[in-house]
Amino acid sequence: MRKAVVKTGLHAPDGALPERLAAAAHSGRPRFLVLGLLAITDGHETVVLQPSRPTSLLAALLLHPGAVVSAELLQRVVWGDRPPAGGRSALHTCVLRLRRLFTKYGVADGAVEAVPGGYRLHADADTLDLLQFRGLLGRASAAEDPEQALHLGRAALRLWKGPLLGNVHSDELHRDHVPRLAEERLFAVERVFDVELRLGRHREMIAEAREAVRAEPGHEGLSALLIEALYRSGRRAEALAEYRRIHTHLTTELGVEPGPALRGLQLAVLRGEESGQRPALPASGVPPSAPGEAPPGLGRASPPAPGDLVLRALVDAGLLEEDPPGRYRVHDLLRLFVQAAGTSLPATAATAAGASAPAPPGPSDRHDPYAPYDPHSPYDPMDPP
Repeated sequence: MRKAVVKTGLHAPDGALPERLAAAAHSGRPRFLVLGLLAITDGHETVVLQPSRPTSLLAALLLHPGAVVSAELLQRVVWGDRPPAGGRSALHTCVLRLRRLFTKYGVADGAVEAVPGGYRLHADADTLDLLQFRGLLGRASAAEDPEQALHLGRAALRLWKGPLLGNVHSDELHRDHVPRLAEERLFAVERVFDVELRLGRHREMIAEAREAVRAEPGHEGLSALLIEALYRSGRRAEALAEYRRIHTHLTTELGVEPGPALRGLQLAVLRGEESGQRPALPASGVPPSAPGEAPPGLGRASPPAPGDLVLRALVDAGLLEEDPPGRYRVHDLLRLFVQAAGTSLPATAATAAGASAPAPPGPSDRHDPYAPYDPHSPYDPMDPP
């Protein structure tokens, strides 16, 4: 099996190697790395395995640590849909090659155990970064102190070095197993951002949240966290722009609408309400935001108004654009359509709520299309200028 050897203190192809080597050196035992390129480290050197059948076999065993992996699954991982005629014998040969590699790098002889129906690889948090990640995330979830939870969550995320199993060429793993592993990381990212919000660090997390959203443009949870961070920072227009972006992505790419949680968050931003999902917690060394720095309306809940619902529908449909914040512009195509049809635009929100319809405005009373929206205004925000 070809391999790339990286000495301690040098830079590995996957990036920040010293952190991984430090963990291996601390335990004094060979360590498997799967949260990036598949590799083995003994604390002095790291071997990044080259794509091969034994590499695929090892990846399948490491993704199921301590569990019996069936011979049928291992054959599909190694050979795909066309296993050799003597599949069991060929699989046994792969295992022997893997054990020879283990012997060279000090891995225990019994690391891979033959059991009825398949094979099992023994590992723990000291010998497998995946188990260390899960352990740190479990401790973060159980921590009562949010600062400690944030520290543990970020320590767990630092174990990830992309690309995930980029040196493992197995359609079976990349189709059915690697995506689930990536979801574990996204869950950890959400948890970290959630704690950041609870600690009142919404301004500090915006740049990192934007980067996460760029990497996962269709992930509703990450977009919701970014929207809330922007809104809490007083950047209401940017929060609404992020909602429009993911709404367009979901409807165009997937043919689905955003979920109820994301829609509810957008409505709360439109109304100027507090989302009410994550009460800010005091952070040690980080003063809470001053009341004057809160976005307009934050913490002041107001009853639903028909005008708010109309506004939300118009913004979602692209008929109104908010630019600058709190000021709305009617799309020119809508004006042309209304004029060509010779019809009147919808009644105002105040009329829909039961108020009497106002008299048509005179030429000098035309409503400014960029004026802040007021649901009780006698003028329809969609009236042409």
